[in-house]
Amino acid sequence: MGKLTIQLPDVQYDVHIGEHAYDLFSSDYKSLLDIADRVGIIADKQAADLHLSVLLDALENAGVSPSIKIVPSGEKCKTAQVFFECQSYLVKENFTRNSLLIAFGGGACGDLTGFVAATFMRGIKFVQCPTTILAHDSAVGGKTAINLPEGKNMVGSFHQPSVVLFNTKLLTTLPTREIRSGMAELIKHAFISDAVWAEQLLEEKGFINPTEQWLSRELLKGIQVKATIVAEDEFEHSTRKFLNFGHTFGHAVEAVCGFGGLSHGESIMIGMAYSFILSERHGKVDASFTDRFIRFARKNGYSFAPVLEHTFDSFLEFMVKDKKAAFGEMNFVILESLGKPFVKKVTAEECEQVFLDLQKRIEMGE
Repeated sequence: MGKLTIQLPDVQYDVHIGEHAYDLFSSDYKSLLDIADRVGIIADKQAADLHLSVLLDALENAGVSPSIKIVPSGEKCKTAQVFFECQSYLVKENFTRNSLLIAFGGGACGDLTGFVAATFMRGIKFVQCPTTILAHDSAVGGKTAINLPEGKNMVGSFHQPSVVLFNTKLLTTLPTREIRSGMAELIKHAFISDAVWAEQLLEEKGFINPTEQWLSRELLKGIQVKATIVAEDEFEHSTRKFLNFGHTFGHAVEAVCGFGGLSHGESIMIGMAYSFILSERHGKVDASFTDRFIRFARKNGYSFAPVLEHTFDSFLEFMVKDKKAAFGEMNFVILESLGKPFVKKVTAEECEQVFLDLQKRIEMGE
């Protein structure tokens, strides 16, 4: 089983990756359960239907009978309505500030649960038990949030989990679209950290059909990238912004398509293509690499249709509301070269030029 330690100034916790991760509830984390007066699970419906019994069996072996709150799958759970439903549920179930929450589901469920834990009675402990590849990114680092109609992750808090338990056996039933979504965040980690690793992933024939063994190894590498960056910059004042590569335009794509209309990872893949064009302009990335990346994405089933179906102004409306925007300018993570990110302010005028360039390249590749 793989293990990484997240070391922050005020807190330390471990990330465990492997098919026996939940066994640790009966050993390493038995005391975490024992000191909680109530234990609750917030589970997304799809993950609950498929795998909740695996978690419940592990908790039963540890002597725990949790309360269970089922929420909608995907981004549909990250609404103010669902957030307050969860808060009311905890009150009705007599949870206190000594209680413990467990997030069971994809990244959206983890974001929601973390924010519920951060705000219930001003903060209680929670555990991340992610069930998707995508969640290898969001489960680590303590970012929690819900969405507003006006933008993604607009209301949230930094609240670190007590532990992250990643049971890789649960990943074997993921549909192709979920795999595709998660792998986008994995290759993002490579692009911002390691040129050799990025090239390896671009040449990987089983990119969206990975074996469990290969995936476990790659996810550990991805989490290590995030762990290193978060340890340097817990509250996103400097280097943590690098993790947003592809996200400024990608989040706009996600919003324009309606949260859940296109998955987070599918949207970020489009966002990275956009950022590569910016990296041609302000870094040393060659245009041929951007075109190669677009071909790679299409070969693996990623769609660029939203760029052709919507106007630039539709995306700009959300980009200017992005949390990284300031004084009418957007802050983009750009690559000097593979593995070497930096942040650059970009005007709306240039953003439109890049958008039109991306449209042209997509049309030429059809």
